[in-house]
Amino acid sequence: MSHTALRICPLCEATCGLTLTIEDGGRVTRTRGDREDVFSKGFICPKGATFGELDSDPDRLTGPLVRRAGKLVEATWAEAYAAVAAGLGGVIREHGGESVAVYLGNPNVHTIAGGLYPSLIIKALGTRNIFAASTLDQMPKQVACGYMFGHAFAIPVPDLDRTDHLVIIGANPLVSNGSLATAADFPGKLKALRKRGGRLTVIDPKRTRTAELADRHLAPRPGTDGALLFAIVQVLFAEDLVDLGGLAEHVTGVDEVRALAAGFSPEAVAAHCDVPADDIRALAREIAAAPSAAVYGRIGSTTVEFGTLSSWLIDVINTLTGNLDRPGGVMFPLAPTARAPRPPGPGRGFVTGRWRSRVSGYPETASELPTAALAEEIDTPGPGRVRALLTIAGNPVLSAPDGERLSRALEDIDFMVSVDPYLNETSRHADVVLPPPPPSQGAHFDFAFGNFSVRDNARYSPPAVPLPDGRPGEPEILARLVMTLYGAGPDADPAMVDEQVISATLAKETADPGSPVAGREPSELAALITGDTGYERRLDLMLRLGPYGDAFGANPDGLTLASLKAAPHGIDLGALKPRIPEVLRTASGKVELAPAPVTADVPRLLRSLGRTVDGFVLIGRRHLRSNNSWMHNVPALTGGTNTCTLQIHPADASRLGLADSALARVKGDGGEVEVPVEITDSVRPGVVSLPHGWGHGQSGTRLGVASRTPGVNVNQLLDGTRLDPLSGTAVLNGFPVQIAAAR
Repeated sequence: MSHTALRICPLCEATCGLTLTIEDGGRVTRTRGDREDVFSKGFICPKGATFGELDSDPDRLTGPLVRRAGKLVEATWAEAYAAVAAGLGGVIREHGGESVAVYLGNPNVHTIAGGLYPSLIIKALGTRNIFAASTLDQMPKQVACGYMFGHAFAIPVPDLDRTDHLVIIGANPLVSNGSLATAADFPGKLKALRKRGGRLTVIDPKRTRTAELADRHLAPRPGTDGALLFAIVQVLFAEDLVDLGGLAEHVTGVDEVRALAAGFSPEAVAAHCDVPADDIRALAREIAAAPSAAVYGRIGSTTVEFGTLSSWLIDVINTLTGNLDRPGGVMFPLAPTARAPRPPGPGRGFVTGRWRSRVSGYPETASELPTAALAEEIDTPGPGRVRALLTIAGNPVLSAPDGERLSRALEDIDFMVSVDPYLNETSRHADVVLPPPPPSQGAHFDFAFGNFSVRDNARYSPPAVPLPDGRPGEPEILARLVMTLYGAGPDADPAMVDEQVISATLAKETADPGSPVAGREPSELAALITGDTGYERRLDLMLRLGPYGDAFGANPDGLTLASLKAAPHGIDLGALKPRIPEVLRTASGKVELAPAPVTADVPRLLRSLGRTVDGFVLIGRRHLRSNNSWMHNVPALTGGTNTCTLQIHPADASRLGLADSALARVKGDGGEVEVPVEITDSVRPGVVSLPHGWGHGQSGTRLGVASRTPGVNVNQLLDGTRLDPLSGTAVLNGFPVQIAAAR
């Protein structure tokens, strides 16, 4: 016998609703799109379709591992928790909590546990050695928006359902399904754009699947986006196309941007970008003339030398053309668990560099240090050295520059804990591995992606399959780590963690005059909270206090966990709505279009215009059937186009004597790799493309499928010194390499 259950897909940022067919015994045998889901309406991609295969992957760890006599062996949960308490406790007693580093991988934003508990672990440690996938991904956007709008997560997203002209820079949403723009069925939204007479422009050095649909495709040299965007800004001013619309009274810094743009005319940047000046000028006019337009950038515009400047300029253009915070432009989502809106007014603003890394002195950004610095913080002797590491759902050996150095550093670290379902290239070094259960056995709510959703909504999935007896869920695993770090011991009740958070939150909210529960009695509110688990009780609390919440009875029709459970296909909260000035938290209370830390980097961009690159420039690429290094162990998602090859233009291949499928040697600052060649005219001459997330098959891993087609680690070409200085983000795109036929 079988039954069905609903589940939000946790495998990419599209957050599609799924319908699972589950056989007796708890095995997921079929997955299809949930046609009644209020957000995805039945859309499903190949990753979601293989949910059951990933869920039951035989290489998933089913119990903890503990290192004994140099080898990782199976252990009981009690033994594993005790080993963590002894190992981390010993390091902390001798060297302090600051000696423990935490690395948070991308999957953390795809789980309830990852959204609720890591911050508590960091607080318990009292460490500033925090590293994450953010500085390998979107941190430049966070920094740019932090300075402009006052908060690192005040990130406007394209209003895809209403825009008349969508400009995509360095993104391939037909393959990635969208990112920092949570949008189920991105392909369908592009078709709808075309059907209503809208226009699509793609700026990308590669003719991606998305670029093939574009009305205009500009293919600049990689890494020159900042100069090209500044040229668009210059045209807007020079041709009197600037129109802030209703935002004029809420924006400062326009004249400063005008002055900065003067040196970036289309003619001044054309040779550097290898884009005709007339094409740049035409695009600027088209954006300004459109009834509405949305400029949207992603990895190709962030993981580059001028990532923060490019991210800033994207929203400068949106602002100057009146498309910031208006329907059809770029808008600020309002997540159901966000803080309930307060009256507009000045805030504290955004700053970086509150502390610096020990070895290279890199400044902190959004409470994180550059992941590229993790290895040196471990292997460089001296006071303050990182002695222990906790990784949660992360694989920095593959994700960060110079993974070989990091791998060597992890071999000698005093103690390491990994919360991970796999023994991968990073967790193989751990002293204790704590594996969370498969996705079907966990609840799901998207705390992170509600902040980037192109339509406001609320959806919750309870566990589709019950946990086996004795198997802790990920929330319990992380809560026990919190209790251990606070000295309560591994046997303490993990529910105490959630209750303490609830108590502290209610005390703060009831004392806040702007809160919807100001002046009420915390104990009265605590008694109203529902939920079968600690994480459900915290979710109920956040929903009730959020912008759509019932405010503990003050708004009877508002959201609660109970109302969300009663709507298994989700609750549609409507199209995005204007939120300025409410969303602003800058010191001026306005959109600060010319923040000093950002504009101070403009001369560096101007100096780059005369620079040439000797050799090739490398860019990454996305695969529809994988998400970074996650899914290379699922048989149905391997092979076909999902392979690790070096894409190169036919003219370049001919000049170098490279044949299809032959091996090429690629050499960068940090090392070299040999990889099969794929000759294609989808990349422009002088550019090669190698995907991110490969390099499997290292000894000590348990990834049977992935190790058979391991690919190569593109990040091993980097030594970690190429960073965007404003955000600490590694330059993973647009860096120089040398190409030759392999011996």
